[in-house]
Amino acid sequence: MALRLFNTLSRSVQEFVPLDPQGRKVGLYCCGPTVYDFGHIGNFRTFVFADLVRRYLEFRGFEVTHVMNITDVEDKIIRRVGEAGTTLAEYTGRYEQAFLEDSETLGLRAPHHRPRATEHIGPIIGLIRKLEKRGFAYVADGSVYFSIERYRAAGNRYGKLLNLNLDELRTGERVANDEYAKESVADFALWKARVPEDGEVFWPSPWGEGRPGWHIECSAMSMKLLGESFDLHLGGEDLVFPHHEDEIAQSEGGCGHPADRPFVKYWLHGAHLLVEGKKMSKSLGNFFTLRDLLDKGFTGREIRHLLLTAYYRESFNFTLDGLTGARSALARIDECTGKLRAVAVGAAAGPAPALVDRFTAAMDDDLNVSAAWAAVFDWVRDQNRRFAEESITPAEAAAELAAWERIDSVLGIGGEAEEAVPADILALAEARQAARKAKDFARADTVRDELKARGWTIEDTPKGPRVKRL
Repeated sequence: MALRLFNTLSRSVQEFVPLDPQGRKVGLYCCGPTVYDFGHIGNFRTFVFADLVRRYLEFRGFEVTHVMNITDVEDKIIRRVGEAGTTLAEYTGRYEQAFLEDSETLGLRAPHHRPRATEHIGPIIGLIRKLEKRGFAYVADGSVYFSIERYRAAGNRYGKLLNLNLDELRTGERVANDEYAKESVADFALWKARVPEDGEVFWPSPWGEGRPGWHIECSAMSMKLLGESFDLHLGGEDLVFPHHEDEIAQSEGGCGHPADRPFVKYWLHGAHLLVEGKKMSKSLGNFFTLRDLLDKGFTGREIRHLLLTAYYRESFNFTLDGLTGARSALARIDECTGKLRAVAVGAAAGPAPALVDRFTAAMDDDLNVSAAWAAVFDWVRDQNRRFAEESITPAEAAAELAAWERIDSVLGIGGEAEEAVPADILALAEARQAARKAKDFARADTVRDELKARGWTIEDTPKGPRVKRL
C-alpha cells in the first residue's frame, strides 16, 4: 500500500509521490516558532505532528530534507523588544534557546536547516524585486505591497487553499500589519518602511530602510533551501489563510511556476488544539507552556504521547487527566518491553511479527495514528497473554522487541530508562528470596511490605525475580 495524505491544495487524499524523479528525496518545510515568548502546548502540537511526518517518511525509506524556520522579526517581536529595552538578538535569542530545549524535551528530531528570517534579508529582497519586475508589487509610502488584483488579472488564482468568494470580500485595501482579518482579502506588505516604533530593527533596501513582512520570509527561506518547488509544507490550520495563501501567491508570482510544478505539491495542516474543552486562554486558566506542564510533574515523554494520540486533522482536547492516562499507557508499554528484554537476552530474532505491517497500514492511511496506537496496544495485550502462558521463546521475544523498536523510530516515545536499584533495596530483595527458599513466608511477607513502603516491588520473571519501582 502506498502512503496517502490529505492535501489541502486538492481538498482530497492523494498518493504521496515526491517530485524527485527517483522517488526517494523529499523536501519538507514546516513553519517554525515566532520567538517572542515561550512555546505553548498548541504550538507544540504542530511541531510534534511535523516530527511524526518526518519520522514516518524516513521509516518508509525516503531521504528527507527537513527545514523549519525561526521567525525572529515581526510585529509582536518588535513591540516586545521595545518594551524590554533590549536588542532584537538578545530578546529573540532567549526564546529561541528555550524552544530548542523544549524541542529536545519532546524528542523532536532537529531539522536539517533552521533558518532565521534576520539572516535571509538578501533573498527576501531578491524575491520582492522579482515580484516588482513581474508587476505584482508596488510601492506606497515607502513600503512595498503585493497586489492581489494584478496577480488575478494575470490569470493567477488567489484562494488555492481556501475557497474564497472574492466578490464578497474587501479587495484592493492595504494592510501593514503582519496578520490581517480573516474575513478580508487585502494587499499585504512585502517590505515595511521603517517607523519610529521599530527602534533599531531595520535593514537597508532599494526602497529605503525597513524590514520584511511576515509572509515573504517563509517563501524566501523555503525556496532558497529546498528549491523553487518542493514536496511538503506543514503548519497549523490557522495558517491556511492568510499566511500560506500569501506564500503561494508571492512565491508563484515571483518565480512563475508552471501549472504542473507548483510552489508546493502537498500542503498538510494540523487541526486546532483545545485545552480542557475550550480554546486556550490565559484568562480561562487553561493556557499552558510546555514548561508549565513539566512544573506540574509531567514528563516530555508523557506530553509527546498525548499529543500523538489523536489524528492530526481532528481537533484535539488536551487535558491534565489525559496526561495521567498517557503515564499509565506508557507504563504498560514499558512493562511489556521490559519483559521482552528479559526473555530475549542473547537470542537472535526469529521471523518478523505482524506489528510492523499493521502499524504501516494505519500510517499509510493519511497518518492515522489512532489506528496505529490501537495496533500497538493490541500487541501489548497479546504479549502479556504469552507471558502469562509462558509460551514465548527467546527468539520470538527478540523479534517482538525488534518490531517495537522499529515502530518507536516513528512514535519517538523511547523506553523508560532502567533506574539503578539502591544497594539496600537489593539487599532486602535478596533477603526476601532467602526467606522464601527457607519457607519462612512470614519473614518474606514482612520484607515485601517493607519494599512496598519504600516504593519498590519484586516481579517474578522467567529469568528470575526482578526489582522494579512501583
